[in-house]
Order: sequence, then structure tokens, then C-alpha cells
Amino acid sequence: MRKAFICPTKYVQGENEIKNLGYFVKTFGESALLIAHPDDVKRVKDKLDETSKKYGVTFVESDFHGECSRQEVARLQQTAKDHKCSCTIGLGGGKAIDTAKCVAEGEALIIVPTIAATDAPTSHSAVLYTPEGAFDDYAYFKQSPSVILIDTTVIAQAPVRFLVSGMGDALSTYFEARATASSYSNVNAGLPCGAREETCSPAKGTNTALALAKLCYQTLLTDGRKAKAACECGQVTQALENIIETNILLSGLGFESGGLAGAHAIHDGLTILEGTHKYFHGEKVAFGTIAQLVLENAPKEELEAVLDFCLDLGLPVCLRDIGVESITAEELQEVAKKSCIPEESIHAMPFPVTEEAVAAAIITADRIGEAYKVKRGVSA
Repeated sequence: MRKAFICPTKYVQGENEIKNLGYFVKTFGESALLIAHPDDVKRVKDKLDETSKKYGVTFVESDFHGECSRQEVARLQQTAKDHKCSCTIGLGGGKAIDTAKCVAEGEALIIVPTIAATDAPTSHSAVLYTPEGAFDDYAYFKQSPSVILIDTTVIAQAPVRFLVSGMGDALSTYFEARATASSYSNVNAGLPCGAREETCSPAKGTNTALALAKLCYQTLLTDGRKAKAACECGQVTQALENIIETNILLSGLGFESGGLAGAHAIHDGLTILEGTHKYFHGEKVAFGTIAQLVLENAPKEELEAVLDFCLDLGLPVCLRDIGVESITAEELQEVAKKSCIPEESIHAMPFPVTEEAVAAAIITADRIGEAYKVKRGVSA
């Protein structure tokens, strides 16, 4: 049996850690292409200036246009070549990070998230869009980033909704990795750059990945509520440190080397509903997790623990919470159909999954979530 575990080379996290960014740039050379939205650069400009001076490195600002498109990637690769940049830095949120991955193509890449909203920073994949913002394609690279550098002071001062959304994304990690392990499904973590299954044998998840996924869930339950309170105050506490690590590292390693299953597939299906578009990825994944638990008939105690966690944090537990006030039978069927296309991760569940079963799980999860809100006295 072929197994694979994929991870970044270095992960460093701490208060004011951006002040040490120059040290990591120096391990590659004298200059770095800085891919970041101008607003994100402004937030950390003093730290960037300090580390540049301390370590004698230059940050080449790229005038990032805000979209991870093929055209933008080509422009930035030329900028890096023109300035003889030794490495690439992706600083900010998802679009800047994905663009940096595509520009670097798996070489000399430093990722500096300024929010902890998803687990994407650690992965060796990215999403390409058209210049207008429509989905284009997925990109895969030969290795994960060289360095993940987390400045917890910056993340503590970001809007709380980002942190909570990251916990919603991380919430699915254990349940999806557990399902994938039970079904002996491939996680595709072993695929090299650009490879597809027909050219390279995919891999199963490792026990290590499953253990990290379980720790991800346990840490969420232990520290998630306290971390939200700390972020609301803009303060770095040990609980917040733990949740930042959970959202980015534990969830990232868990999903990429442990596998995805029902929750993310259902998320993908829900995106066809216009009402969901203003909600973050992790918010929709949280409801997808509840739907997956219904699909697999999880124990009542486990389902209620997830519902309690979501309600305490303000994560969605029903369709209305992700902007779907009503849904027709035809719309529900379309969501289920998209969730069940052949390449979707829902087929990693440890039993055959049909569109009818997914539709039933979604509408039942919605009913359970609505009823649980009433039971807990949570207003709409």
C-alpha cells in the first residue's frame, strides 16, 4: 500500500514574527518578490522595514492586482526575473497566497498569512481564476511551501469572523480524514507537480495524518471558544496561539495528507445557490460537516457536540445560516448532483453515496440545525 505525508519544510509561529522574515529570505538570497495586497502591506509596513534593515534584504513590491489569474502569474514571474528575486513571499489572504504558489512553482516560497481563515497556506496546491474572478483550474506543485511564517499579533488584530471561519474549515478535518481512512480511499497527497492518477499512483493517508486530524478537532473543542474571545479583544493568548496553529497547520496537514470526504463535497454543491456566495468557505464547510455526520448516521452525542460548538462560535448549523432562506426540490437535487460528480471527495465516504442520500442528508441536517437552535434558545 502506497502512503504519503505532505508538509511544508518549516512552520514558525509567534508574536511579531514578521520581524524575522528577513532571516528566512536571507537563506535564499538578498531579495524577495513580495506578493500582497497594498492594504496588507500597509498593516505590517513597519515590521517589513525593520526586518529588511536588520537582515539586509530587499522586498520587491509587486503591485498585486488581487486576482490569482494566469495573466497575473505571468506578469509577476517576469517581475521576479527582472529584479533577480531569490524567493517569493505570499503575504495576506488566500488570493495572494495562491498567486505566490503559482509564481514560485514549488521553489523558494515563503507564506505569511495575515488571517487564519483557511488551512490552505501549508498545501502544495492553488486555485486559478480568470481575470474577472471566475474559477479557471487547480494547480499542483512538486512540494509544499519552504516556510510558513505566522505573526500571531497580526492575526489577533484581524476581524474575528476570519478566525471563526477558519475553525469552521478545521472542524471538518477529523471527520473527513476518519471517513477517508475507513474507506481506504486515496488522498492524492503523493501526486507530483501536474500529475494525474493515470500517470502516477495516488496514495493513501498515513496514521500520522489521521492523528493530527484528531488533535485538530480536540483542540477546537478545548480552545476554540477562548480563542474567539481573545481575538475579539485583539489579544494573543495561549488559546489563540493554539487555534491559529489548528486552523493553519493541523487542519492543513490533516486535509492534504488525511483526505477530504463529504463535508467539502457538500460545500462545493452548496455554492450553486446564490444565497451562499457572501459566506466564507469555512462557514459553508461547517454546515457541510453537519450534513456529513447526518449522512453517515453519526452518534447523537457527536452530532450535538458539533452543533454546540458551532452555535457557541456563531458558525452555521442550517441552510438559513448560509443565506438559503428556502430551497426547492429541484435546487436541492442540483446541489446533491454537484456534490456527487465523479471527481468529488464525497466518494471517499466508507459506503456508496447517491445523490438521493446527499439530498436527504442536507435537508435533514437543516431541520436538525433549526430545531437545535430553538432548543438552545438561539435567535435567527
